[in-house]
Amino acid sequence: MTSEVLTEVTGDGVLVMSINRPDQRNAMTKEAAVELAAALDRLDADPDISVGILTGVGPTFCAGMDLKRFAATGERPVVQGRGFGGLVQSPPAKPLIAAVEGWALGGGFELVLAADLVVAAEGAKFGLPEVKRGLIARAGGIFRVPRLLPRPIALELLMTGDPIDAARAERYGLINRVVPDGTALEAAKELASAIACNAPLSVRNSKAVAGLSRLWSDVEAFELQKSYTDEVFASEDAAEGPVAFAERRAPVWKGR
Repeated sequence: MTSEVLTEVTGDGVLVMSINRPDQRNAMTKEAAVELAAALDRLDADPDISVGILTGVGPTFCAGMDLKRFAATGERPVVQGRGFGGLVQSPPAKPLIAAVEGWALGGGFELVLAADLVVAAEGAKFGLPEVKRGLIARAGGIFRVPRLLPRPIALELLMTGDPIDAARAERYGLINRVVPDGTALEAAKELASAIACNAPLSVRNSKAVAGLSRLWSDVEAFELQKSYTDEVFASEDAAEGPVAFAERRAPVWKGR
């Protein structure tokens, strides 16, 4: 049976995870959620992998939950402790980039919101249509959208259920890069490579503090960041970086 999530590791340590249900617009199933959770576990566990990319096979990123299966059997594409798609409640410790072509709707948009960076094709569209179906965007949408977008825009998305296009999403800071249709994955790989060449521990701990510090005051932040920043400064990579710079060579990172 064909896997519902395809995985590939590139030569520079990037794990590409592709939702593989193009005939169903990559609508998320329980099986796909379990497979994606396993891929994300691999991302964090494998020291040879530095960055993950999440995308969809074909012209659609993800149309959200498979509503036909939900209506017929009540199936919910949720993994215990990981949430929708095996991702939204427990994003990986390592960087995750969403490469979006076409529609990212409902839970598909919530997968994007759980990523760290977003590369989108010009024709991409993002929406939370749950209110049109008598549902609610409880896989992160109702609180992540107001964090990332201006409040009136966030409420418009949540209460009308209407989508926004890539240009508007970029204007409000939701997207890192908008690229020609058909090139989102290629551009995401370029961005991933720029991250992957850096010290893994520095990148991972930077992501951790950036996320946790949303709840900290500046006074708290200087104190609470210490366990993360001290670990980096005491690492072998912290010694290697300046030496490599002085010797005018590429650093050889150990991730510790």
